[in-house]
Amino acid sequence: MSQPYVKLEIENQVGYIEFFHPAHNSLPGNILAELAQTITDAGNNDDIKVIVLKSGGDRTFCAGASFNELININDEATGKVFFSGFANVINAMRKCPKFIIGRVQGKTVGGGVGVASATDYCMATKFAAIKLSELNVGIGPFVVGPAVERKLGLSGMSQIAIDANTFYPAEWAKQQGLFTQVFDTTEALDEAVKTFAENLCNYNPEAMKEMKKIFWQGTEDWDALLAERAAISGRLVLSDFTKKKLESYK
Repeated sequence: MSQPYVKLEIENQVGYIEFFHPAHNSLPGNILAELAQTITDAGNNDDIKVIVLKSGGDRTFCAGASFNELININDEATGKVFFSGFANVINAMRKCPKFIIGRVQGKTVGGGVGVASATDYCMATKFAAIKLSELNVGIGPFVVGPAVERKLGLSGMSQIAIDANTFYPAEWAKQQGLFTQVFDTTEALDEAVKTFAENLCNYNPEAMKEMKKIFWQGTEDWDALLAERAAISGRLVLSDFTKKKLESYK
């Protein structure tokens, strides 16, 4: 695998959405846009009862947004569009009328933590450590913050947002409520995800749709909220502090 992609495969009424980028699944704007649209399309597909969200490769679930695009931001408007990428994915997941099961096989950083947090039920391997690294470069996890806080609580979210250098282990994420189960191997994870998703397909789709509405109650303002958060990040990424930090990482 060397080319980025987003693909949807349907098996036994389960829609498996998989994204991939060779740079540790760090996602550029076009892939994020395609991912958001694929989630929306799967939500409207009558052949799909449950969605599984996964990434390609073995080591990293998602390393956040594309670093190459980040360092090339030179104005606030471009910055807002860039940081809206993960906002659009999270909002697509929030609005999707079907349960989304997360399959997290490895480390996840920044926007990837937001995506995992926006799933309705998330399983992982013991290698799936999480980190919110945004403060390291002079911004913050503003866009993904609402989704992460919704799963980890304000205390858990603020802990990993402030401690931006540390990977928190999968077991910690499970204790905080992000992961429901943690497995020793990817093979065991995949088997559990498949069994769980297919079992959900036996339930009343209307009941699951109504349950999802209840689970996401109170987030109706997220279209506007996440756009505002993207604008904050778009402004901060232009600061001298952040520009120097990004240059040092080249």
